Amino acid sequence: MSNPDSLIKNRHIPASVLLLATSLMGAGKALAADSDIQVSPPHWWADMASPSLELMLHGDDIADDTVTVTGEGVTLVEQRSLDSDNYLFVALDVENTVPGKVTLSVTDENGQVKTLDYSFKARDDGSAQRQGFSAKDAIYLITPDRFANGDTSNDNVSGYRDKQDRSDKGGRHGGDIAGMMQHLDYISDMGFTQIWTMPLLENAMEKYSYHGYSTTDYYRIDPRFGSNQLYRQFSERAAKHGVGVIMDMILNHIGSDHPWMRDMPSSDWIHNGGEFTPTSHRRESLHDPHGVESDIRAFADGWFVPTMPDLNQSNPHLATYLIQNAIWWVEYAGLSGIRVDTYSYSDKAFLAEWTRRLMQEYPNLNIVGEEWSTNPAITAYWQQGSQRHDDYQSALPSVMDFPLQSSLMSALTQSESWDSGLRVIYDTLATDFLYGDPYNLVVFADNHDMSRVFSQLNEDKALWDIAMTVMLTTRGIPQVFYGTEILMANPGTTDHGIIRSDFPGGWQGDEVNAFSGKGLTDDQRWAQQRIKQLLSLRKSAPELFAGELVHYAPDDGVYVYFRTAQSSGTPGMMVVVNKGDARSLDLSRFEAQLSNTGTMTRLRDNKKATTSDSLSLDATSASVWLLN
Repeated sequence: MSNPDSLIKNRHIPASVLLLATSLMGAGKALAADSDIQVSPPHWWADMASPSLELMLHGDDIADDTVTVTGEGVTLVEQRSLDSDNYLFVALDVENTVPGKVTLSVTDENGQVKTLDYSFKARDDGSAQRQGFSAKDAIYLITPDRFANGDTSNDNVSGYRDKQDRSDKGGRHGGDIAGMMQHLDYISDMGFTQIWTMPLLENAMEKYSYHGYSTTDYYRIDPRFGSNQLYRQFSERAAKHGVGVIMDMILNHIGSDHPWMRDMPSSDWIHNGGEFTPTSHRRESLHDPHGVESDIRAFADGWFVPTMPDLNQSNPHLATYLIQNAIWWVEYAGLSGIRVDTYSYSDKAFLAEWTRRLMQEYPNLNIVGEEWSTNPAITAYWQQGSQRHDDYQSALPSVMDFPLQSSLMSALTQSESWDSGLRVIYDTLATDFLYGDPYNLVVFADNHDMSRVFSQLNEDKALWDIAMTVMLTTRGIPQVFYGTEILMANPGTTDHGIIRSDFPGGWQGDEVNAFSGKGLTDDQRWAQQRIKQLLSLRKSAPELFAGELVHYAPDDGVYVYFRTAQSSGTPGMMVVVNKGDARSLDLSRFEAQLSNTGTMTRLRDNKKATTSDSLSLDATSASVWLLN
């Protein structure tokens, strides 16, 4: 989401929009039985790795009240108020907590007592050791509002101003969690093993709320998508299909209609005193050895747009709130991973602690950060284990590989020469020494914030095939944007509402149905089957995609690379990209990789060849050969 181009036009509310007159706090908050005190997190779990828990209590004039806690295994450490009269922060020692309830008693200056039963739940078996997404997976990125409308009763919800209007490219179209659940068979049958959805948390904004990046309640699924319970059921049902769920989390900013904007817990809760000051978007300032502090602040403390107030994570209570919220959703919804929006825009020290705490609770979880830079030195900085110019400690397992995405598009749209064309891909992969773990990067040909790959490649089907073949066979974890498999495009526009068009068949009465194949063109059917074929290979031979990549420098418009089986360490697959005319490829150059191979089989049509033969290459093509 960190591309600043056309943010206001395509994704966000105009600056003139007024704040909500009333608060929609939602069902995600725990409420005292005899009061209007709201508590976040709404509940917690026993036997977590961290012995600490901080509750945020919100209620009228609560800041100077006194809290006592009674119950087994929970000890009150301290309580603290900040600048607002209506917030109180309660630190607890929960090291010895057992499943059950404790009682919080809140006494005001007049001696009036309000009580709240707070629950500690038992964790699911194996929760701490859950396996995150990995190189054996393939991720399907969905814009929920545009995928499938499974429940028309929640298209419009009382109290929410942004109503359904499919004719409005920037409006809500009605897709929801129920729609995704109804099509899990399609997603699984295609071969995807993970789903990353754009954010589903409440966005009680007047306009452009469909995309989800303007959070107004961190503990509530937007009711136009469903409910917290339905989201958990979605995760559970996806798991039965062999599919994990990755949550898109926003740490950097909130929506301007968030209740915090009417009553900030502290004066420094929002950067720049709660007043809009645009970010410079110069992420390089964080790494510049010649730079100045004011440039760093201009980047990190600035807002994206007036409707996205920038959070100050250097406030320790806000930092704790965001850390606990992420843990809460992983535990509550059974997540297999997290994608973090606009990663580098948040406070650096906070990001180190946020990732450390998440990995402390879930050592095998995977988290991918969005750092929209095409410079691999900058993207690599954030990944755990990378060599850095400073002593910064990061526990972030993965980053989005924007450098490779950009290189792939350049390689396929530029002419072949000594410094352009396919060598751009080679050059980018040659910088993998910068990364702590290049095999854990998330690779992609497009996403929800850029033109669709078919449009980027001028709707050239052959180039699309090369792009998708490379992305589904190179090192890393591939992500495919919904609709890419049927050649969805955005001709003549870069409007995000068009890029995120409705998936055909997701609405009753759609004349074209990509789920069933009804009405698809021959080209769309071919593309869908091509993606399915490549993903089927990933499912049937996961050891290849967990193994190493070995590539040869491109020569005369031909690029060849191998994937070696993780278990044996021997080459198991050869990929040949030909950007030029039909030709014959002499295989003798690749003898080091083919020496133990007698025959090989082309994935596309099961054609056989021997390693002593020259391969006949179709013009502008990518072929995958399984080595026998």
